[in-house]
Amino acid sequence: MYRNKMIKVEGYSNLYRDEKTGAIVNCDSTTYNQYVNSLDIQEFKNEELNNMKKDIEEIKNLLKDFLTK
Repeated sequence: MYRNKMIKVEGYSNLYRDEKTGAIVNCDSTTYNQYVNSLDIQEFKNEELNNMKKDIEEIKNLLKDFLTK
């Protein structure tokens, strides 16, 4: 398997340029893991918010039913 040569980007400790494609690659796994974790946390918060909205809608409907009887 051929591996492209990575050239260190001057002034940055975690950035490398792929010699073949010219792409800049961030090799800082700690920052990447923090980013992925933040996405998981945001997804959890969104799910919780959606569940709360559904619960509130259900409570509203129950109150409407109760008041009409």
